[in-house]
Amino acid sequence: MTAILGISAFYHDSAAAIVVDGKIVAAAQEERFSRKKHDYRFPTQAVDYCLEVAGIAPEDLDHVAFYDKPIRKFERLLETYLAYAPLGYRSFRRALPLWLKQKLHLPRVMDEGLRHAYRGRYVFTDHHESHAASAFFPSPFEEAAIITFDGVGEWSTTCYGTGRGNRIQLDQEIRFPHSLGLLYSAFTYYTGFKVNSGEYKVMGLAPYGEPRFKDAILEHLLDLKEDGSFRMDMSYFNYCQGLTMTSEKFHRLFDGPPRQPESRVSQREMDLAASVQAATEEIMLRTARHVHAQTGLANLVLAGGVALNCVGNGRILREGPFEQIWIQPAAGDAGGALGAALFTWFQLLDHERSASRPDAQQGSLLGPEFSDQEITTYLDSQDAVYSTCASDEALCEEVAALLASEKVVGWFNGRMEFGPRALGARSILGDPRSEQMQSVMNLKIKFRESFRPFAPVVLHDHVHEHFQMREREESPYMLLVAPVRDEIRTTLGDEYDQAFGIDKLHFKRSTLPAITHVDYSARVQTVDDERNPLFHRLLTAFYEKTDCPVLINTSFNVRGEPIVCTPEDAYRCFRATQMDVLVLGRSILRREEQADISDAEKDEHLAQFQLD
Repeated sequence: MTAILGISAFYHDSAAAIVVDGKIVAAAQEERFSRKKHDYRFPTQAVDYCLEVAGIAPEDLDHVAFYDKPIRKFERLLETYLAYAPLGYRSFRRALPLWLKQKLHLPRVMDEGLRHAYRGRYVFTDHHESHAASAFFPSPFEEAAIITFDGVGEWSTTCYGTGRGNRIQLDQEIRFPHSLGLLYSAFTYYTGFKVNSGEYKVMGLAPYGEPRFKDAILEHLLDLKEDGSFRMDMSYFNYCQGLTMTSEKFHRLFDGPPRQPESRVSQREMDLAASVQAATEEIMLRTARHVHAQTGLANLVLAGGVALNCVGNGRILREGPFEQIWIQPAAGDAGGALGAALFTWFQLLDHERSASRPDAQQGSLLGPEFSDQEITTYLDSQDAVYSTCASDEALCEEVAALLASEKVVGWFNGRMEFGPRALGARSILGDPRSEQMQSVMNLKIKFRESFRPFAPVVLHDHVHEHFQMREREESPYMLLVAPVRDEIRTTLGDEYDQAFGIDKLHFKRSTLPAITHVDYSARVQTVDDERNPLFHRLLTAFYEKTDCPVLINTSFNVRGEPIVCTPEDAYRCFRATQMDVLVLGRSILRREEQADISDAEKDEHLAQFQLD
């Protein structure tokens, strides 16, 4: 038996993953255990979890791989500082202590994290090699083109190449400071959202606006080539030398200072979001077409933080030249831990690889799970009132009936998801046919902005009936956006055409209004009985009751909190929100049957949700 532990840490979303004899055994982000959103510290608890699942101790590990090369990253920091000196001194001064304490001494830090029991050597893979390995090696393809887009690794910000058999090769790159991820983050900052966590809000806000600034972006900020490569005019940006993303020149170009966080979102922010989204999609499409022309391959795999831009991914699939695409579910830095482990097994140790169908990611259900006994023991300790179903069939029948009566259900079953999306293990579910469900779930349960869209989860066999996707098209990891079909859209009159911005939210746009965004799009997740059989059974039961094979699926958390990991996390979230029903394993809790929660208790629960 050969066990390889992969680690990502000290930038964004620390994580650990373990691969045993080439099989992915476990993977998880540290934030799920620490309850600190985007926890960047060494993933001590995630490492312990992975070792426990594998049934080994640190001294049993054959290799430990880290997802990038910190010395090269520090080289970039120094060169950038010197290039902009003395302007970058404040930024450099803030970054230096962490480098001197941890990042330049990673072997020592990892020794401590592994309790000084691991005796082997550490492997440091290139950042974009880790992304590329995480995309290709678990994919269902024997060979594929590879594109990685993110903010920045050591120096690379975009790479492309090929994967064949047990090897990947990256042939071309775009280098820092020219970065699609950092361009998007600059607009995230400018529109008043938090960098490295608010980018998906910008993507969700974009359909409310018009891309009236796109030409300004392409004319002033970027020199974009036909092959998708580009250079940025750095006089508009401040991330190389300052503590902000944008410069005063940027602010003059777009008519004012950045929006203050938590202030009202205006039409300008909506138009800015639409504009950077349109520019990003243009770059993604040009890159995909160029890579296809260079490689001649039919399949494409994607990773890196920008690969979480599911609108761009959907356009590559629909409008690009590739026949199939596969995207790493943990496309950001967390997935680098898995990529580092897989790169070590296949490329460095030269083990044979055979592509697995549907893929080797196992539904990305790679985190902790809890037995019914553990769940009921916890519920009894809280004096919770619950009923228990005798079988999975009975559970799904009862929960489907509750969903059909427009109850909002917290669903906690099986192994927790690896990556940022809830995929049916730690989910909040609702009826997509309800006209009120989107605003109810956003404001009363998720505690987040009302404009945020919800994603549909649909039975795999029925995806083409409701969305503009091919028959039985797969989107198991909620990483593709597709338009809803014309047949389920509703006719909207002049009043809708004259509406602007958030006002569009109040119109019923389809027979599934809760999951149809204002541009008639939806971020689709398909469910089959192989990756998640229990969730598939629940959806089937709902379909049999309602003739609707679609549910709302959103992550089981409130704004600013990581997705729940344990029964305790789920119960606390249930008690602190207006969720109607909580399902923990085969146990069902109804809100009206629980003891009243005091304001003090509710405040105590909410205090643990680190609202951003």
